[in-house]
Amino acid sequence: MATSPCSSSGVSSSSSSGLGADAGLEIRTRSVEQTLVPLVSQITTLINHKDKPKRSDKTLQAIQRVGQAVSLAVGRFVTVGEAIANENRELKEEMSVACIEARRAGETIAQLTDVANLDHPESDSHITIFTDKTGVVKAARLLLSSVTKVLVLADRIVIKQIITSRNKVLATMEQLEKVSSFQEFVQIFSQFGNEMVEFAHLTGDRQNDLKDEKKKARMAASRAVLEKCTMMLLTASKTCLRHPDCESARINKDGVFHRMRLALEQVIEIVTDSRPNGENEMAPISIYSGIREFKNKVEGLRENLYFLSKENLSTMLEVILEHTEDFTDSAYTSHEHREHILELSKQAKMELEQLVSVWMQAQNQKTKDLMEDLEVAILKTCQCMNELKREVHSAATSLAADLLKYHTDHMVLKALKITGVEGNLEAVAEYTCKLSEQKEQLVEMCRLLRHVSGTEPLEITCIHAEDTFQVTGPQIISAAETLALHPSSKIAKENLEVFCEAWESQLSDMSMLLREINDVFEGRRGEKRVYLSLPRPGKHNANLKTLKPVKLDTEEQAKIAKLGLELHLLTSDVDSETQKWEDQENEIVQHGQGMSSMAYSMYLFTRGEGLLKTTQDLFHQAEIFATEGTKLASALHAFSDQVHDDDKPLLLLEAEKLISMCKQLQITVKASVQGKSATFTKVDACILKTRNMMTLLCQLLPLCCKLLRKNKAGNGCLKPAPPWKEDRIRTGTNSHTPEWKAETLGIKSLENHVANMTFLESK
Repeated sequence: MATSPCSSSGVSSSSSSGLGADAGLEIRTRSVEQTLVPLVSQITTLINHKDKPKRSDKTLQAIQRVGQAVSLAVGRFVTVGEAIANENRELKEEMSVACIEARRAGETIAQLTDVANLDHPESDSHITIFTDKTGVVKAARLLLSSVTKVLVLADRIVIKQIITSRNKVLATMEQLEKVSSFQEFVQIFSQFGNEMVEFAHLTGDRQNDLKDEKKKARMAASRAVLEKCTMMLLTASKTCLRHPDCESARINKDGVFHRMRLALEQVIEIVTDSRPNGENEMAPISIYSGIREFKNKVEGLRENLYFLSKENLSTMLEVILEHTEDFTDSAYTSHEHREHILELSKQAKMELEQLVSVWMQAQNQKTKDLMEDLEVAILKTCQCMNELKREVHSAATSLAADLLKYHTDHMVLKALKITGVEGNLEAVAEYTCKLSEQKEQLVEMCRLLRHVSGTEPLEITCIHAEDTFQVTGPQIISAAETLALHPSSKIAKENLEVFCEAWESQLSDMSMLLREINDVFEGRRGEKRVYLSLPRPGKHNANLKTLKPVKLDTEEQAKIAKLGLELHLLTSDVDSETQKWEDQENEIVQHGQGMSSMAYSMYLFTRGEGLLKTTQDLFHQAEIFATEGTKLASALHAFSDQVHDDDKPLLLLEAEKLISMCKQLQITVKASVQGKSATFTKVDACILKTRNMMTLLCQLLPLCCKLLRKNKAGNGCLKPAPPWKEDRIRTGTNSHTPEWKAETLGIKSLENHVANMTFLESK
């Protein structure tokens, strides 16, 4: 999570200029961050301008107009901030200070761009945009900091709305718990339904706005609980009212209310970023995350032999192997999987011992032979961990697939409904025992799946599923017991139906979750998208069809490991550049992201991971990569028609370079080779050419982004600030979306004027 506006989202470029906002401000939502990114980018460009000795009167006057426009835009922004402060007295003092700072910054920028000071800087004591870079940086920093403060303070109002909405829901829930008549219940539940709808809208918008994917997943889980529990609360409460002396009905109803309160509390924890009694959240470490961290440390030895201790590595492996006991100790793990996991655990210890031995020798004497031995030891250790990862994945997913298939007929639930209507208490007791067994199986399945889920959001989904089975199982039992005691009760029958549907729904969700977990394992989604264009055997390219699939051995993987790491770094750079584009649907961005995803899958191949299992897979991926590059070149040609004449030659030159590289890669891919050595040479050439194309892409994306902004800035104009509407804050309707913050707070016009200033300076 970002701790300042200068976050990894693209604002970080400001740090090199000394530009930054208040470090105490924490940007938790995309709307605030996305509003700030263009502003920071433009201000950074402004303060990094290149001074030119000759400045025409026309340029000076244009700069003055822009400076005055920025000051006016800031003034409107401040007016809105002050209106927000008046509506929310608890924020008035902080908001007022931020508004004063923003106004001061706007006035300073107007002074810096005053034509009198610009024309004769030496005759005036005032700093100008051309004479004193420190003054410019100071004014820019003050402007950014104050704007950020106002946005973050406005965001607090959204949080306040959610808390207020939650409090309304809780108060109405308390009334629902105490009602004693149907008429009163219907009246209060109608109010409760409206309040839940409002709460759902507010939290849904907030969920979509959160930057932290882990928090987003937790919010989704809590909202899912509230959605399902609303219907449960209705039928459970009606059943309790119909049968007030029934203990199982009361237990059933109390369970629903308790679960809803926990979910409401979790939503507030996420929104306010706090936990009761100040305790920190300690999520259990999964085997996957442990292996990922362990491998990163091991591979880091290639660059630095001294950055961690052998004890540190040994401890990390011990923790991973302790978690594998969840599999080996489970009654549901097959004998074959258990034996393989134990065998691989033993092998991992041996590989680490060998690695540590070579590592310690290399620290004392860096000979070529020792470094080669170290590389082999690193690869063997990582390969062993990959095999362990595959084994636990296979154990968890095969168990899940078997259980989900076995329970698809819902025979136990059907039997509970039938025996409940018959009033057969003995049969109900028998089937509740079977349901309890089923619940234990599914809970264990969720625990094992969490270890192999691959991403934090999926881990959270597994934990949520485990909780759902743990809670819903006993609730079905209490609902079935109530029906058995009152077999003619329609409401008791309806209540059992609702809880059974929740169970069936969760089983259906588990099937989808299992597919997602398998997708992550195969490299089809997760922390980074991987392009899906793998050939089916015997289809696609005729040249590839005749190739015999080859897997690289340890030595060959060692040779391309460095090249693979370079490719990995380039994909990160490209992803960073594409995120800076305001229009994510732009054709250039789309092709750039596609190429980055394919390059990443090729990087995974160099590690022996991902979807590309053989050299044939790699060659096909390289061919698709070259095709995507050709499409990008076409998009660049189309874009060149929109840019100014001065910039077009450079863009066309880069596009021609890309076309040439694409052709070279296609020739390499289609070249026929025989023998292991020749195949490896071809692999090396494909990855090398892919790396070169990614290097060019890293240069192309910022160039196009700059030209696009420059083109827009040249057509920029002053937009009138929208009128302040009191009900925007009060009602909460889309009040915290990026558009609301940008338009209502007058940020759009501010961006336009700073962009105009940047454009004038670059001419």
